[in-house]
Amino acid sequence: MVYTLSGLRFPTVPSVNKSVRSSFHGDRRISRLSFSRISRSSSRKILVGRLDSESPSSTVAASKKILVPGSESDGYLASTEQLEVVQTALEDPQVSGNIDISETGSGSGSKIKGEENYIDPAAAYSEGDEEQVSATSSFLHADGEVKGVGESDVEEMISSESEKVGKRSIPPPGRGQRIYEIDPLLRNFSGHLDYRCGQYKRMREAIDKYEGGLEAFSRGYEKFGFTRSATGITYREWAPGAKWATLIGDFNNWNPNADVMTRNEYGIWEIFLPNNADGSPPIPHGSRVKIRMDTPSGLKDSIPAWIKFAVQAPGEIPYNGIYYDPPEEEKYIFQHPRPKRPKSLRIYEAHVGMSSTEPIINTYANFRDEVLPRIKRLGYNAVQIMAIQEHSYYASFGYHVTNFFAPSSRCGTPDDLKSLIDKAHELGLLVLMDIVHSHASNNTLDGLNMFDGTDSCYFHSGSRGYHWMWDSRLFNYGHWEVTRYLLSNARWWLDEYKFDGFRFDGVTSMMYTHHGLQVAFTGNYNEYFGYATDVDAMVYLMLANDVIHGLFPDAITIGEDVSGMPTLSIPVQDGGVGFDYRLHMAIADKWIELLKKRDEDWKMEDIVHTLTNRRWSEKCVAYAESHDQALVGDKTIAFWLMDKDMYDFMALDRPPTPLIDRGIALHKMIRLITMGLGGEGYLNFMGNEFGHPEWIDFPRCDQRLPDGKFIPGNNNSFDKCRRRFDLGDADYLRYHGMQEFDQAMQHLEEAYCFMTSEHQYVSRKDEGDRIIVFERGDLVFVFNFHWTNSYSDYRIGCFKPGKYKVALDSDDPLFGGFSRIDRNAEFFTSEGLYDDRPSSFLVYAPARTAVVYALGKDGVENIEG
Repeated sequence: MVYTLSGLRFPTVPSVNKSVRSSFHGDRRISRLSFSRISRSSSRKILVGRLDSESPSSTVAASKKILVPGSESDGYLASTEQLEVVQTALEDPQVSGNIDISETGSGSGSKIKGEENYIDPAAAYSEGDEEQVSATSSFLHADGEVKGVGESDVEEMISSESEKVGKRSIPPPGRGQRIYEIDPLLRNFSGHLDYRCGQYKRMREAIDKYEGGLEAFSRGYEKFGFTRSATGITYREWAPGAKWATLIGDFNNWNPNADVMTRNEYGIWEIFLPNNADGSPPIPHGSRVKIRMDTPSGLKDSIPAWIKFAVQAPGEIPYNGIYYDPPEEEKYIFQHPRPKRPKSLRIYEAHVGMSSTEPIINTYANFRDEVLPRIKRLGYNAVQIMAIQEHSYYASFGYHVTNFFAPSSRCGTPDDLKSLIDKAHELGLLVLMDIVHSHASNNTLDGLNMFDGTDSCYFHSGSRGYHWMWDSRLFNYGHWEVTRYLLSNARWWLDEYKFDGFRFDGVTSMMYTHHGLQVAFTGNYNEYFGYATDVDAMVYLMLANDVIHGLFPDAITIGEDVSGMPTLSIPVQDGGVGFDYRLHMAIADKWIELLKKRDEDWKMEDIVHTLTNRRWSEKCVAYAESHDQALVGDKTIAFWLMDKDMYDFMALDRPPTPLIDRGIALHKMIRLITMGLGGEGYLNFMGNEFGHPEWIDFPRCDQRLPDGKFIPGNNNSFDKCRRRFDLGDADYLRYHGMQEFDQAMQHLEEAYCFMTSEHQYVSRKDEGDRIIVFERGDLVFVFNFHWTNSYSDYRIGCFKPGKYKVALDSDDPLFGGFSRIDRNAEFFTSEGLYDDRPSSFLVYAPARTAVVYALGKDGVENIEG
């Protein structure tokens, strides 16, 4: 964490690793950013390179129900009268109408479709509007290559994307009533839900009336911050608490009297700087800028809130805002259209800075050239990148954002990031951003905290605006300018950088005034709809999904919610919050819980219940472990399973220990059953595909908190802040087989699309045999979790008759197994009811093995990656 005192930030990570820095010569190394003092009349260019320092469930076998839902204009207002109208719309009480607070109980509201045992599939993916599909998707092969158009056509198509986006109209609000058809029990809370929908509609109406609609409203970056025209540069900033403001920087030799700003009645400060006499911009590209304000807390220099780039100069603690506007010939030009949105989502979660095998901060360029091809080869179709928004404290994992519109300068320039995304698109990979709108850094010098000298500019004042566990500030989502800022921020990353969607961090914290802290959600609907719900935040999330899906129809949004909020992943027009997916966060916690127990204490019913316990018609992204499970203080699944034996017994020329054999077998099974049964999408954090042996520990120095508590550091070491991809690539190590299995999993899903199949059924959860059998699509999955028992001629039920073949076998020697399965065998079904299935066939189920059987077709091959 970062602690502030009287506007000062005390970092816990000093400058490190200077030995690896060098000047930039077009390679992957990090270059030094040159700072210069320049008068306004100067037309000398300052080129920005990279920074040179770093600161511091119920499914029962053959029977009953299985789903338990719920577990889990001009840029500002034109007149005082208009402001009052908007304020009236925003200040209604949180809850209106009669709310039925009768007990519904955990698991109430099940909605079963078709057969009683079916796990209801999610709604079909939207393919986007016809314009979007014809403009991009139809030109692509499966691997993302452009098909049937010339290079100039592609460039024109990409360059005109922003223009097309600006011409799109965001669909008007719907009736918001379909949620009651999806889940009739929600009618008991219609007072709250209809109020929420009404607040959303009132906000939409106000934005339409005063801002010209959501499309125009979400282009705040064209009005605020620095905007360049043919005659000069305009700078605007919302700082209602300031009594005086001036723009300072290299361009005017930091003279506070040179460019004093003017304020309008709504607290918006503005100044226009005309071009120099020779026609050059008044602020050179790459020069430092700040806004100095006389505030209730005294004079304060702040980085502009809408800054597009911020860096930390060598030897300095605070960051500097950088005016980033390279000449046209130096700007990165996108060359590849966005890939078509896939039917199923297989996400590789990554952190650019720690993606090198070396103990350094990696660059966008290196990630582009070395990591992206790896992700493509493994079979993932999307990369989710963490820590993009600038954050002064590296060890915050990117979650304490200081500059929301600026990409992290540790890894390179904005154009370097664009090059990375363009390369991903060339490879056919979607690029999702881990966006943080749930809170902001507590820093006062380089962040939004106390921006205008008050604690209520962008945030709630007092205790409501402070997250005591995260030591961060909480946005006031009910404020007009905060809504503009955050909606524009989401659009900025999609439009300017061509991201393909977002994983919204900390959605649970946003949706409740208690932020989910010290609350155990049980699935009781009263926990979701009442005075603890932050309706302003809910309305913001609905508006954000409106903007994202309305302007970018193929964009994907994922909400990180642990509470199981009903309607989270239902379209806004139907009365939902509008996310495409919810992160199925309970699964990872369940695996850690089980790994602390003996094998004998694992319950098959418990595993299946956790994996299938999701709301009908709301899609989920499942994962066995994300970055959370790899942090210091926790252990990865691999380390829980094999512990220190991983350091001595992972080489193939040494005999494995029983712990290694067990760990490798279960690691494969855990990943496969999570992918097979846990949701409509799958996520893996980088390195976990081969069982990364160590946790993540960012470089830290010793720290003493204000309360006197001493926290030891790690001597600022990067040793555990990297990914040892070389272990997974080494064919003489057992990590390699685990990585090959992960690749085979992804290719199996690519071939059979089982995660989004409408046919999903669990037929067996045998506690005595420790067997789980389920069907998804044309595949039958058989898991034997028994630690010693193998079963010959074991009969399993299936829906479709015919000939089955082995499609994937965790016991294959390629994956570090013992070759107990005949991969060439054919399995013919017999008629007759078995496990409530119309057909069945006999298999061999070795101990601690997962086998996937595919309905026979001509040319069916085993999946080997």
